[in-house]
Amino acid sequence: MTDSSEWLIYRGAGEPHDGLDRLPAPPPWRDFASRHTAGTDGDGTDGDSTDGDGSEDRRLGAHRHLAELHRPGAEELEMINAALYLRRPLLVTGSPGAGKSTLAHSVAYELGLGNVLRWPIVSRSTLQDGLYHYDAIARLQDVQLAAPHGSDPAAPGAPGSVEGIGSYIRLGPLGTALLPSETPRVLLIDELDKSDIDLPNDLLNVLEEGEFAIPELERVADRLPGGEAAVLTADGTKALVRDGRVRCHAFPFVVLTSNGERDFPAPLMRRCIHLELGRPDHKRLATFVRAHLGDEAARAGDDLITHFLERSRSELVAADQLLNAIYLTDAAAPPSRDRLADLLIQRLDRPR
Repeated sequence: MTDSSEWLIYRGAGEPHDGLDRLPAPPPWRDFASRHTAGTDGDGTDGDSTDGDGSEDRRLGAHRHLAELHRPGAEELEMINAALYLRRPLLVTGSPGAGKSTLAHSVAYELGLGNVLRWPIVSRSTLQDGLYHYDAIARLQDVQLAAPHGSDPAAPGAPGSVEGIGSYIRLGPLGTALLPSETPRVLLIDELDKSDIDLPNDLLNVLEEGEFAIPELERVADRLPGGEAAVLTADGTKALVRDGRVRCHAFPFVVLTSNGERDFPAPLMRRCIHLELGRPDHKRLATFVRAHLGDEAARAGDDLITHFLERSRSELVAADQLLNAIYLTDAAAPPSRDRLADLLIQRLDRPR
């Protein structure tokens, strides 16, 4: 392109125009429309996807078949398999964009363990968030709304009745992962180092015992049919909980990720298999780009990969920044390619 503004969609001119029509398809890892057609070929027929929410393509790459020649390093494979054999959580540390979260999706995809349950951790996250939520207010509202119509809340099937208490309980990602099943679920507890100081210790007992209680169900278990209640899960389905306790049969494959921003207590560390992902080399980054954008984009962006690696020796930069730069410089083809790439790959450890 000769005009440096040709690739711009928003021009800042203050005049309405139809430039949005020129916006290309989103990057595969930001294509949220695919979640509505995941598992189909676009015509309603079954496709190849095994993940119901489209997150496989966004995490592993829509072109992951082109990256099939890449294999994880020996130490990475050994630690993953150690966690599988020992039924222990896998604590994965590494810099942002090193592929920590993708590891969980890769294991789930290869072993056919279904969609990954994801628990993104923030500073306010508590163990209760991961286990379950009981909506007592909604239950009370249902009872109050039914009262003017003469409904007896103690009658079976009435709004807010004991028999229907499961409708007001929703399991969190950790609670869903611990439901009894023949094969393990994959649970990603993402960025644990962002948590409150107490959460790592609070996780100890649940991860050690593989079970937890729901007191709201335990109190009324003798009044439930067969002692069972049908509760909602993090998948949006329903599952039966007996006697108010969730007990796993197959311990889930739990991946805890950390950017290394804090140390964890020794009791948690000794219960986990620890894997530290080092800085990726050129081959691994090229495979990463190829999986998401295809072989042609990987070749076209080879110089950006090299430049990224040079910068990563002295700066903290993330691989997803590299993906953004290669996608945009390829899709929009701006004349100031190198300058735009540097703007997109800004160091994450610079002083504020």
